[in-house]
Amino acid sequence: MSATVGSGPGRALIAVYGLFSLAAGARAAVQIAGRFSEAPLAYSLSAFAALVYIVLTVALARGARGLALAALGIELAGVLIIGTASLVDPSAFPDETVWSAYGRGYLFIPLVLPLVGLYWLLRRR
Repeated sequence: MSATVGSGPGRALIAVYGLFSLAAGARAAVQIAGRFSEAPLAYSLSAFAALVYIVLTVALARGARGLALAALGIELAGVLIIGTASLVDPSAFPDETVWSAYGRGYLFIPLVLPLVGLYWLLRRR
């Protein structure tokens, strides 16, 4: 991956993923520690989202293009699958995940972010 991926807007992308790593990780930790039995699937998915964001932050910062592309694909698939499932069968998600309703609780940034990341990486070939 080109060194320019982590410069300019690439730095902003890394910063946003870092912020989402912290936000999703903290949310999942509080949910799992305090009320895991209430919504184990939702809270586990939030923890998984946090893990994906951590991988993306590190991959982008280190220039690991292949890993970043794979993680972006996983993130986008997660947002679309979980987002759709949470709207089709809300009873399966008694509490929201980071990706519920396509990231509505995070101003839909989880839906837009992987698209921006894919665009950024693919235009930097």
